[in-house]
Amino acid sequence: MTPTPLILGGTTEATALARCMAEAGINGTVSMAGRVKTPAAQALPLRVGGFGGVAGLVAYLRDNAVSHVVDATHPFAAQMSTHAVEACAETGVSLLALTRAPWLAQPGDRWQHVPDIAGAVAVLDRLATRVFLAVGRMHLADFAVNSQHFYLLRLVDVPEGPPVFPDQHVIVDRGPFTVAGDLGLLRDHRIELVVSKNAGGTGAQAKIAAARQLGLPVLMIDRPVLPARRETHCVQEVMRWLSHAGTDLGV
Repeated sequence: MTPTPLILGGTTEATALARCMAEAGINGTVSMAGRVKTPAAQALPLRVGGFGGVAGLVAYLRDNAVSHVVDATHPFAAQMSTHAVEACAETGVSLLALTRAPWLAQPGDRWQHVPDIAGAVAVLDRLATRVFLAVGRMHLADFAVNSQHFYLLRLVDVPEGPPVFPDQHVIVDRGPFTVAGDLGLLRDHRIELVVSKNAGGTGAQAKIAAARQLGLPVLMIDRPVLPARRETHCVQEVMRWLSHAGTDLGV
């Protein structure tokens, strides 16, 4: 039976998987939430927008005869990942998560772990400092209560509306980034603290390595806890899984 996969995308891993599937002649669709104005080009047809909760995703899977779902969303897209687990359980569609291994502290790192965005906001209730706030556009407003800091923001899209913070500098850029580039960025803006989600992967890791070299503290936001599911960090393992449609191979 020929698989008809749905990739829940928005990551470099999803883009790489779509390219491999297209090269192998496997038809499928990549779905993105639509939070980025100019999504990366995909080798498979792209749909943009939400599904309307678990019920909407269930309907989509049935209406489009989806055989497999690959959850290759960002590690912090907890709601979408949870909905995928529930919808696939209800429909009997096979699910595999293509995830990034989380970053692990190395010698020289000065990490302070917090469980979530709220925890990071609480830690920043302190005397004014110069912060590289690398948490994405959706969470910036959460930090507005701590307006005493200078904030360096690096965003994929040009922000709309008034500045979130009284003292901020916005850089519009898309990774992957280099350690040399991020060393220059941190030095040029005299950054004293890096705030980052533990996104994992290589595309955004440069700021962590740069902070290590400069001896800067990093406020590391841990990943959300997700329902149990099968996972792999390897695109080729997903391809093997898809090539054995109809079997119950593990990965």
